[in-house]
Amino acid sequence: MKLYCFGESGHSYKAALALQLAGLDWEPVFVDFFNGTTRGDDFRGAVNEMGECPVLIDGEVSLSQSAVIQQYLSDTYGHFGGTSEAEKREILRWQFWDNHKLSSNAGLCRFLMNFLPEDKRPGEVIGFLQGRLKGAYAILDKHLEGRVWMVGDAVTNADLTCCGYLYYPEPFGFDRKDFPHIDAWLSRISALPGWKHPYDLMPGNPSDRA
Repeated sequence: MKLYCFGESGHSYKAALALQLAGLDWEPVFVDFFNGTTRGDDFRGAVNEMGECPVLIDGEVSLSQSAVIQQYLSDTYGHFGGTSEAEKREILRWQFWDNHKLSSNAGLCRFLMNFLPEDKRPGEVIGFLQGRLKGAYAILDKHLEGRVWMVGDAVTNADLTCCGYLYYPEPFGFDRKDFPHIDAWLSRISALPGWKHPYDLMPGNPSDRA
């Protein structure tokens, strides 16, 4: 399998982490997002019309959107998909929540704060996003109180989705020490055999452009 991705992409990390922790045979294909690859006709014509990463290629199967990729891997290779219909629905509920409330805001806030020239960073927008994120972190932290994993008794796609942006070192208004249940949960995930930090798992790092 091949995963079109880049290290700075938290959404790519969700798919890469699922592949990695499942012990599947895969390789990353670097996408030079910051030099406009995803906005080009070649990428949109041959890889993903949406102009986004990640994209998974598994034989004749080509999939985009991290949650769809995770579900495909669960359905096809049997990892992280839950053990009952109720668990599958609950996993999906958290994936939708993450994409709407957590990852979308975290990804945008992190981009604005770290990957734009300082004089072009919109302070009011960043403040608004950090406010939204603070509420999302509180919801996640409360849900994890008294739980080892987000859904059921084992790590699932809910965990691999919601952790997607929370290991990145760049500032975007998240400090693990402020959310003890998230902090302990992130430590449990990173202790899983095969876990790697996003910058170690995928090519592409801000230092490449320093």
